[in-house]
Amino acid sequence: MSDQILWFATRGAGTVSTIMLTASVCLGLVTVGRFQAAGWPRFFNMELHRRVSLLAVVFLVVHVLTAILDPFTKLGIAAALVPLASTYRPVPVALGVVSMYLFIAVIVTSLLRQRVGQRAWRLIHWSSYLMWPTAILHGVFAGTDAFSVWMLVVDAVCLGAVAMSLAWRIDAGSPNRDSLASVVAASSWRPAGRRDGR
Repeated sequence: MSDQILWFATRGAGTVSTIMLTASVCLGLVTVGRFQAAGWPRFFNMELHRRVSLLAVVFLVVHVLTAILDPFTKLGIAAALVPLASTYRPVPVALGVVSMYLFIAVIVTSLLRQRVGQRAWRLIHWSSYLMWPTAILHGVFAGTDAFSVWMLVVDAVCLGAVAMSLAWRIDAGSPNRDSLASVVAASSWRPAGRRDGR
């Protein structure tokens, strides 16, 4: 019974993490394109993007920990941290490890954005364009139920959402850099009440 719980927890947390990561990517695309609608403040896009990303981290941690403990995969700590160290589906698991590190880099530099600088933050944030498809490929090829109907539907919805957001972003063109910088500065990843740089 405990083995089944771990298996369901691993797959469930991985699936929710993928959905949250997809939502974060979509929100990032519409935020940088300066999406705005009546009754929808622009700063809310950045704040929602931040909160969804942090929620994705929580489910990612649960996914990794339960995968390490799951006796079916026998993943182990090394395989969860070192690409291609896994004996269970080494390449798909390695894609997940790489995606995890890219996600950590994006989150950490976002938390330290004022220290790393806007240019470095933007360059590392561009790794999201590699991180997301790598995570999708990990989910498709690493899971035992990857080709079940419900998982295919989840993947299709995620692909469709990112495709539509990317199409909208391309159609929106390049935003005004000066205005974008002020929006980003006003919606930093620092805790509330710490907007003064101290």
